[in-house]
Amino acid sequence: MDDVFRELYQEIILDHNKNPRHFGVPDSYTHSAEGYNPLCGDKVHVFLTVRDGKIDSISFKGEGCAISKASASVMTTLLTGMPLAEAHALMKRFVEVVTGPMDGIVDIDEERFGQLLAFVGVREFPARVKCATLAWHAMEAALKQGEGSVTTE
Repeated sequence: MDDVFRELYQEIILDHNKNPRHFGVPDSYTHSAEGYNPLCGDKVHVFLTVRDGKIDSISFKGEGCAISKASASVMTTLLTGMPLAEAHALMKRFVEVVTGPMDGIVDIDEERFGQLLAFVGVREFPARVKCATLAWHAMEAALKQGEGSVTTE
């Protein structure tokens, strides 16, 4: 990853950490799940409303590092309004990209992946991968179970 690319995406992470989108507990929701990373103490709770086969709204609350909070913020922004099948595919692809081999990032659809590319660099720091994927695992648990909790361990 060249320096210009790295700097641009560091700005995205810092911005979403400082000004998280969709942060807070909604008045109502149909699904929720908590996620916890005991390695570093990150905690996230996602809340979503599913209607007519799509994600109508998502928000989150929690505390943790910049990567954890920024990842949750970007996730909520991208998945809001998305059909469930497309959301599951994007969640799976995100986890593959940040955990898989480097050649797996060659075929990324930059248009679709957007700001998620900011997290590609965490693959170089295995402990940070758990920070970046925590909200995504909580989101998947919420969709599968209606309510639940997950841990990175």
